[in-house]
Amino acid sequence: MSLALAAELNGYPGPMHVLELGDALGLTPAQRAMAEGLHERMARAALSLGTRIVAMEAELDLLFATGAAEAGSLAALTASIGALNGRLREVHLAAHLAMHDALRPEQRVSYARLRGYAGAR
Repeated sequence: MSLALAAELNGYPGPMHVLELGDALGLTPAQRAMAEGLHERMARAALSLGTRIVAMEAELDLLFATGAAEAGSLAALTASIGALNGRLREVHLAAHLAMHDALRPEQRVSYARLRGYAGAR
């Protein structure tokens, strides 16, 4: 879904990729621990939100499958699904924002180069 692509392509590394490239980036133990914590918290929150989204999508499907769909219920349910999708994206982007702040500028440049991003910042 490319939830954090805007961050990733603009110099805000993701914790999972930072961990994958940890040795090449010269992560300190504190940076590694921070990346692990960020990734774990993000994954937990994303799983929780994803579970809720899947349940609401099933509810939406059921509305149509049973012929119970009508404008009001459709509007409410799709708005709720949209809000959860927005929150899911925020969770991913917030992890990138925090990871950016935990790395030194030269590590961010190395990360972009190692990930193959042109015009690395």
